[in-house]
Amino acid sequence: MGKKVKKESEPPSKDVFDPLPIESKKAATVVLMLNSPEEEVLVKACEAIHKFAEKGDENRSSLLGLGAVEPLSHLISHEDKLVRRNAFMALGVMAANSDVKRLLKKLDAIPSIIGKLSPEEDVVVHEFATLCLASLSVDFSCKVQISDQEGLEPLIQLLSSPDPDVKKNSVETICNLVQDLPSRVAVRELNGVPPLLELLRSEFPVIQQLSLRTLVIVTTDTDTRATFREEQGFDRLLEFLCNKEFSDLHVEALQVLSNCLEDRDSLQLIHETGGLQRLLQFITTPTLLDIQTNAVKAIYRVAQSSENRKLLHEQDIERSLVELLSLEGDSLRTATCQAVAAMSLHLASKDAFRDLDGIRAVVQLLGSEGGEVREAAAQALSSLTSSNQLNAYAVYEAEGDEGLVQQLHDVIPGAVAHAAAVLTNMAEQEVLRCSILSHGAMAALLEPLKSADTHTLVRATQALAALACDAEGRADLRNAGGLVPLVQLLQSNHKEVRRNACWAISVCANDEPTAVEMCKLGALDLLQEINSSANRRNKFSEIALQRLLDSNLSLKYSLTNTLAPTDITMDGFYDPGKVELCFTSFSALTPFSCSLSLCHFGLRALLAWETYVRIARAREVDNKQKGQVKCLSLFPFSFTLSSCSKGKSKGRKEDEKLRDEDESKAQQEVATVTEKPWMLPYDAAFHALVTEATKTILPLHAESEQYSALARLVSEVMGGAVEVDRQHDFLWELHLSELRYELQSNIIPIGQIRKGTYYHRALLYKVLADRIGVSCSLVRGEYNRVWNEVLLSAGTPHYPGCQPQPRAHLVDLIHQPGRLLRANTPQAIQYQTI
Repeated sequence: MGKKVKKESEPPSKDVFDPLPIESKKAATVVLMLNSPEEEVLVKACEAIHKFAEKGDENRSSLLGLGAVEPLSHLISHEDKLVRRNAFMALGVMAANSDVKRLLKKLDAIPSIIGKLSPEEDVVVHEFATLCLASLSVDFSCKVQISDQEGLEPLIQLLSSPDPDVKKNSVETICNLVQDLPSRVAVRELNGVPPLLELLRSEFPVIQQLSLRTLVIVTTDTDTRATFREEQGFDRLLEFLCNKEFSDLHVEALQVLSNCLEDRDSLQLIHETGGLQRLLQFITTPTLLDIQTNAVKAIYRVAQSSENRKLLHEQDIERSLVELLSLEGDSLRTATCQAVAAMSLHLASKDAFRDLDGIRAVVQLLGSEGGEVREAAAQALSSLTSSNQLNAYAVYEAEGDEGLVQQLHDVIPGAVAHAAAVLTNMAEQEVLRCSILSHGAMAALLEPLKSADTHTLVRATQALAALACDAEGRADLRNAGGLVPLVQLLQSNHKEVRRNACWAISVCANDEPTAVEMCKLGALDLLQEINSSANRRNKFSEIALQRLLDSNLSLKYSLTNTLAPTDITMDGFYDPGKVELCFTSFSALTPFSCSLSLCHFGLRALLAWETYVRIARAREVDNKQKGQVKCLSLFPFSFTLSSCSKGKSKGRKEDEKLRDEDESKAQQEVATVTEKPWMLPYDAAFHALVTEATKTILPLHAESEQYSALARLVSEVMGGAVEVDRQHDFLWELHLSELRYELQSNIIPIGQIRKGTYYHRALLYKVLADRIGVSCSLVRGEYNRVWNEVLLSAGTPHYPGCQPQPRAHLVDLIHQPGRLLRANTPQAIQYQTI
């Protein structure tokens, strides 16, 4: 019988470890497991970390502290799909933590994440990889790195993913990336517009919203808007806007529409498809405030083009905007006023707003508490009143001028600038200008003239110039102290500010008191400096300088040594003497003498070194007027006769010391004089000369006869003809000294002079010619030699119908009175120099 053998069981292999189920309640233990070589352990560890991280940001910070991020950043590239998927799940959730994002950026994890966006990857990997990128793309440097690693293209492809979470994360990342201009262009080039439009049909509002936000940004690019039209973007957008279920997203949709309507082609397309009417419905139909506001903003964008404004006017948009002005909500009112300002660039719209009483509605908004509303309202009024006097008067009828003056005190620079612009437009009408001034406009302009905002300064100076075109406005400006900041603006480095300041000064210089005050403040010096610079000089600076001088011919003659035929001397004109050429700047002139007026020299004690020949009144003033005559002002410039040579003799120094003492005493005397009205004395002799010249000169027909006859009259009055070699015997200085002491005054009426040389005769010739209407100029040369120049026709014209060119002649008043010497001839040169 065979023996039955019992089989023994084989012993287990020595190199195989029995499975060990581990249950851990410590996150640190699980983090250690991330370094395990076993795939099953890695899968479970990543899964556990994912669940732990989902519970809150505090857990994510804890995992970061335990060192979970670095091993996870390596496991997302693991060869095992399940490990890779779970690692992405854990890392995607943890990336929401700001500290984790900084570490991922430091570990350069973005290239690895982008590499797993390929179509062959698992959907879950796509979901959490895009979630990770959505968190990282908020950081600017991460945006740049994602773009450099060409991450935009796979993200655009994932917009068509069947998984909604992938779509949501992808479009969110793209929305963050397109904040930078290069990415916006890249979205168009990578054909990203069609999938973005397709997302508008998503059943998930968050995806629709993110898509719209992305479209709002990318449609700011002109080429992208063209692509938007080509891809039937307007059809999709209007379809979206017509769906009331999406009303909470209509704000973003209107923003996209607003961007696209900047293009004329887009407006035409939307008009043809009925979209413009739908847009107007959003304005007129009571809906959410934000929806109406964005609809009005879209209208504002559309109205930037003249052709678009015409099209909107045909749709009676003005009526809709006027109705909106009465609704509550600062954002809506601001947007509406801006739309009114844009539409007012269309002439017919300006009239329509006035007819609809829209101007009154805008004026009422000037009193709003919201600063943006006040600014927008002033902007609308500025546009409405520009080149439209009827609208300007409508603002006045709505009592808007007072509100606009008050707005000059506003803290918002834009509100101040627009208010000043409206006042400038209104000031063209005298009635409106007087009303504006009555509300204290000049005083209100003081702060704007000191503003640091250049736009405000430009508008403020323009308003000042418009309001200062009459005497009342200039008086208000002087009394308010507005000349000080105005003159200071001449030193501005901003070209437009400086230019407008010059224009304002040229307007203010139309009366003597204002011109005097500006000169005291250094305006003349600053204008001369500006005009000497090729870069800073402008037409207005030249006009301003000329008008400052024209307002005081005494000063003009002292500085320029010339009075043109158009410079008509008036009562009170006097010759203060020639300003020394050694002064390189007007600011070097004596401060005391710069502030004196003609009445000062009439009141002060006699000084041995000064004599002023002045033109007194040529007619009497009745008793009622006498008490009203005030002192005539003198421009702030010295008329000292001191030499500019550096070396001075002992006697010369003593003379100047004596002169300084005399002037000091004179100052004290003036200070002690009781203030009382001073008026220009009546010069009977000069009045008689004017009467005689009128009777004897004007009846003469030939100009040359008038010039010669007037010269003989002047010579006869001033001591007759004097031969060249006998001039030293003509003691005119003694005669003037006798007059000074006889009158006890430093000012000598020209009618009382009976012995005069070139200087006195030429001056008398000029003032008499001005009184009787004969044209002549007054020119001062070297050594105080003065002469008159007249223009005479050159004889018979060479060609029929052509007027001969007039030629300048000098009038001989002393050697052969009445002789007319052609300028630049030897005889004329001899008269000027010998």
